[in-house]
Amino acid sequence: MKFGQTALYCVLSSSFITVSNGFGNVSPITALTGTPTSAAVAAAMKSNLNMVAQSQDTETSIDSATPRKRTKQERLEAASKGLQVHVVGLSIHHASVEVREKLAIAENDWNAASNDICATGEVAEAAVLSTCNRFEVYYAAADPREAMACVTNYLAGRSGLPVSVLRQNLFMLSGDDAVWHIMRVSGGLDSLIVGEGQILSQVRQCHLHSIEEDGCGGKVLSRMLNNAVAAGKRVRSETAIAKGSVSISSAAVELSEMLAQDDLNLPFSECRLAVVGAGKMTRLLVTHLASRGLQKIAIVNRSDTRPKELQEQFPDIDIEIKLMDDLWDVVGRSDIVYTATSSVDYVITDDLLKENGLAGGRPLMLVDISVPRNIAEACNTVPNVKAYNVDDLKAVVAKNTAMRQREMIEAETLLREETDAFIRWRDSLSAIPTINLLQEKANSVRMEELDKCTRKLKANNNLSDKEMEAVERLSRGIVNKLLHGPMAHLRQTEGGDQKKKIDDLSSIFDLNEKNGRGRRR
Repeated sequence: MKFGQTALYCVLSSSFITVSNGFGNVSPITALTGTPTSAAVAAAMKSNLNMVAQSQDTETSIDSATPRKRTKQERLEAASKGLQVHVVGLSIHHASVEVREKLAIAENDWNAASNDICATGEVAEAAVLSTCNRFEVYYAAADPREAMACVTNYLAGRSGLPVSVLRQNLFMLSGDDAVWHIMRVSGGLDSLIVGEGQILSQVRQCHLHSIEEDGCGGKVLSRMLNNAVAAGKRVRSETAIAKGSVSISSAAVELSEMLAQDDLNLPFSECRLAVVGAGKMTRLLVTHLASRGLQKIAIVNRSDTRPKELQEQFPDIDIEIKLMDDLWDVVGRSDIVYTATSSVDYVITDDLLKENGLAGGRPLMLVDISVPRNIAEACNTVPNVKAYNVDDLKAVVAKNTAMRQREMIEAETLLREETDAFIRWRDSLSAIPTINLLQEKANSVRMEELDKCTRKLKANNNLSDKEMEAVERLSRGIVNKLLHGPMAHLRQTEGGDQKKKIDDLSSIFDLNEKNGRGRRR
């Protein structure tokens, strides 16, 4: 499947398909909302999607063995063969939490998933980014069609979802649009809470994992992720995009504060609070609660190590530490319970609430900020219990998005500069084979002429070994200085057609001969 430079940005649904016609034409607000397309575009899209479906429906077995780590030279050669960057995934904008949690991958397993994707060879480079709001696979490949089939096949197998259901939730981007997407993600413009800082840290971890010994980042993908991290930092330092409440944890606090009176008949300031879990999300949650005057909170965790760290970090807050054995005692005496654990199973269910005598009693609010979810959706059927998950935070998001409209426009200007910089670098890779040929030919000519000269000089015993070494260094220096101009011209991607530059230089130096030498006249 060939997407080209104008890539698919499509929510694969039965109602509409959104196509971004180049990253410059996608507005910050409408990029993920979708608009009807013309019949011609829709027909072309349908044809492409059918090809994906056919590839996915064919059963394939993927070797799970970790492939041999490629050498630097192999990665460089692969990058110079015209690798294009692509991204396939789903996010909170167009996929429900029920679907997202089936693809969620713990950070410790990101590299294992990347290796699985690259194992069959269709995908040259891959990196996984899995958060509570998105699951995305960034990959680079020479053949987009085969690579797309490989990646979507992997996603279908991992999720256990029918291909038809998976297609309705996935989006796909290719070429420059994929680059633009990761820049917006890192800058916080594609987040549920615009400008939130946690996604930048997650993109940074994605980059660091991609360049580890068992990572599959490669030259192109690791460079793109590194540029995205730099772009995200620049956006936050040069704009006001990150001012105010800009995280999932802060949105959870705002939501519970907004609904406390309606759901619990209590002002938020009088509510008894508890958190299940003691990781990064809990730390952020306590931080935002502290800014609202929090004085006391109970933290339930499997061990007391991390809760004690939180006690040290927040000495002004009375943090009560409880282990999981006391979970239902804590839930029973709390008004609002936040869950933020890494458990893949439900921690709180409707049956457990009933078994522990919490059905129909005092009002209880449950706020789940985990993916996979910690709270079963059926908890909403329990009398006097209100349960919310990350998808319910969208009401809070609308207000924040409107407030940051101007900052988004300024941020996109900066992100376009960073995107253009990466694209120029990527385009310069196409010159590497020609540069290598030019160096090989020049060195071949140098060695041939130096050999003739050396034989004559040695025959007459005119020069010592040290003097001969000086002659050899002189020949290398002359060649390097002569080649500097042409090679710098090839690496420069601004102000000209790169392909024409390569063709012109190949013709001038006669680089198309199979033996690497020019024609003898």
